[in-house]
Amino acid sequence: MQTDILIVGGGLAGLALADHLTSQGRDFLLLEAQDRLGGRILTKEYSGAAFDLGPAWFWPGQPRMAALAERFNIPVFEQFSTGDLVYQEHSGAVQRGRGYASMAGSYRLAGGIGSLVNALGDIVDPAKFLTNTRLIAVEHSAGSITAQVDHGGTAQIIKANKIVMAIPPRVIADTVSFEPALDAAQMQALQNVPTWMAGQAKIIAVYDQPHWRNAGLSGDAMSQRGPMVEIHDASPMQGGPYALFGFVGVPADVRVLHRDEMMRLAQEQLIALFGPKMASPMHLTLQDWASIPGIARPQDRQPVRSHPSYGLPTKLSGLTARGLIFASTETAPEFGGFLEGALEAAERVANTLSLNETMSM
Repeated sequence: MQTDILIVGGGLAGLALADHLTSQGRDFLLLEAQDRLGGRILTKEYSGAAFDLGPAWFWPGQPRMAALAERFNIPVFEQFSTGDLVYQEHSGAVQRGRGYASMAGSYRLAGGIGSLVNALGDIVDPAKFLTNTRLIAVEHSAGSITAQVDHGGTAQIIKANKIVMAIPPRVIADTVSFEPALDAAQMQALQNVPTWMAGQAKIIAVYDQPHWRNAGLSGDAMSQRGPMVEIHDASPMQGGPYALFGFVGVPADVRVLHRDEMMRLAQEQLIALFGPKMASPMHLTLQDWASIPGIARPQDRQPVRSHPSYGLPTKLSGLTARGLIFASTETAPEFGGFLEGALEAAERVANTLSLNETMSM
């Protein structure tokens, strides 16, 4: 199998790059290790409505996300934030009015962020996508890439002129071998880049009525007790069903060992915070990103407590001349880690590839 540009990773960065290359008329092939496209974006339907189990927001001043939503006619709406915030002390005591909705002013998409994944996937030739396909090894030199992949348990070889790795740098370091081998400084540079939100887990609770809104609450809650430490309204743009989601504060290793107990405590927490009507959710779902090896590596199991300073490490930039290009959201210098950063990274790589093509003519 042969292609000009091999894209590894079918998250937003990889899909956006595929979109750019399609419009440029370039030959490419995109590999995705999971059985679906989207990467860290995951939107699931419960009782007829779409809910984001991965990223859910973008913000004013992030023009690429806004432009994509407009291009695909996906309605944008503001995060619901009307009403009091609820605060839970370590003792379990609950107070109202202890702050404001922290995500007020952020934007969401009708149908969830997955609507962007679907829209981008629909405009690219499906023959360009290989899911259930994991990159194992890369032989690289200027103008020549040989990639060994595992496609559903079968080893395959793909030859390309360039390879764009739109997957987290730590995943590359842990799961891909290179010939010639990357030097110690380059491998360390990959390992040093935290995978944004990879150690996180989210709990979604879906209801037939917005009981918190009916009680004058925004759905925002902060808790020192847990298991959810931060909660927000996750309801669709209009109509029901309605939902709250919470970021889980329980360490990843403990989540695995005590999942059922944690979910029981989460349901009790919702009742304590928002009242007895929260006792019977239609759906109560956990999405644990730390449990997915193709996204989170062992060092990602400890959540990042503040937003890292992202951008392509200097030690890796020189590998472009050997056809190795890095393009996950963590490589974006301005919006690294965000959805906007994935689009920023894809745009940078598309412009670089276009310039290289022009100069080679």
